[in-house]
Amino acid sequence: MASVSPVAKSTGSDPLMWITADRVFYFGLLGSPTVRQMGSVLVYVSVAGSAIRIRLEGGEWQRTEMAVVPPYVPHQVMSESRMVNVVKVEAETVDLGALPLELCGRGAMDAPEFVSRVRERAWELPVGAKAVNLLDLDFDLAVFGAKLPTRIIDRRILAVLGRIKSDPSAPAVAKEYAAMAHLSFSRFLHLFKQEVGAPFRSFRTWKRARNLLNYVVHKDCNLSYIALDTGYPDSTHFSHSIRQVYGLKPSEIFAGSRRLAVHCQTIPMH
Repeated sequence: MASVSPVAKSTGSDPLMWITADRVFYFGLLGSPTVRQMGSVLVYVSVAGSAIRIRLEGGEWQRTEMAVVPPYVPHQVMSESRMVNVVKVEAETVDLGALPLELCGRGAMDAPEFVSRVRERAWELPVGAKAVNLLDLDFDLAVFGAKLPTRIIDRRILAVLGRIKSDPSAPAVAKEYAAMAHLSFSRFLHLFKQEVGAPFRSFRTWKRARNLLNYVVHKDCNLSYIALDTGYPDSTHFSHSIRQVYGLKPSEIFAGSRRLAVHCQTIPMH
């Protein structure tokens, strides 16, 4: 079990979400401890003087100041202060085997320097956002202090990833992407999982759900409209899929973001 600092300290910061194409920095409410499963490397860091509790895949609960969750691993997390810092790194963009030690673990981690850095950013970024466009900053340098190692991917699959990420709500199916990559259907699915580290369907599900974050900046959006605009057939499928990924209903996500300052690189509003 990782150590937890006993010194209490107020966060003193406003809720913030900084979204880029492949990274997210979030400081705000955590929400209920329901099961969530995301396709990014997740780092949870408690606010100063507090701790989080986390369990992966129904295992034992761990109490810690920092926890790492590998991509697509179901987990539950609670925060003693209700607030939390979260860093998300899209798994297909980095070499998972060459990440810094504090990012390649699993569950509770003891990385006091990184914990301090993340907490400092939760203080500094809202202040900087008033004078500096966060999107002009290099996310990795600001949060990690160095560029993360890039994952090398087969150019055919890389082209497919680019198409999916540029329009995650597109109705195209795996067979269409296989044709685009000039591969048989079975070969495409095998190569995709080999290169990306996740099945095609899981990747598409995650990217569609992640796209919801871009809509949070528009706090008065109609959820039925968002469901259709993000590629879900109806509101029921939308709500079910989002809850499987984030552990929260879309309405709960938007309700919790009302006081959130959102800085978003791309906003796919049609």
